[in-house]
Amino acid sequence: MQLTRYTDFGIRTLMYLALSPEREQLFRIAEITEVFDLSPNHVSKIVHHLGKEGYLHTIRGKSGGFRLGKPAEDINIGQLVRVLENSLAPIDCSKPYCLFSPSCQLKGVLAEAVAAYLAVLDRYTLADIVSNRQELKALLSDVSIPVLEL
Repeated sequence: MQLTRYTDFGIRTLMYLALSPEREQLFRIAEITEVFDLSPNHVSKIVHHLGKEGYLHTIRGKSGGFRLGKPAEDINIGQLVRVLENSLAPIDCSKPYCLFSPSCQLKGVLAEAVAAYLAVLDRYTLADIVSNRQELKALLSDVSIPVLEL
């Protein structure tokens, strides 16, 4: 199963924020777009969505920005993927309609596979996937990022 770029960028954004030593540090969209070479418009949509869902605390205005809305230990990866993905269905039997659909066993097999995939993701938190903090920060060393004090 492949995640959408939207989910991928959402997870990357949260990983980046989780690397900050200061929980109260505010980040800006421009910083995320610079670090990961992403479209500001795309990152804005992701940040807005993550804010609405409580994963980010956002502050509007000139001195505004965003930060993690809850501790990295409380952000479950499986739940995050469910929130960011439009659909986790691996196939759509209705477009175009498949004649096998009424008796097809593949749908059940794929549903079982998705459930297993999510069960694995449910075992991990954001803290787990950034536990190699120093290695991840070292990978960012070529990018000028004063916030993380690399």
